Amino acid sequence: MARICEVCGKKPMAGNNVSHAHNRSPRRFLPNLQNARVKLESGEVKKIQVCTNCIKSGKIKKAA
Repeated sequence: MARICEVCGKKPMAGNNVSHAHNRSPRRFLPNLQNARVKLESGEVKKIQVCTNCIKSGKIKKAA
């Protein structure tokens, strides 16, 4: 399953682990995705993966 927010499209970002000796090795920054039951505009209830930023900002309507 892809690590992508189904609301905003947030994806993993690339960066580096930097050691104390300043050696660099590649790493990934993953979005904080949660499974949520969401009520869609059509009235349908569906489970989707949503980042915590979208949950916090009220971009989704949680199903009861």
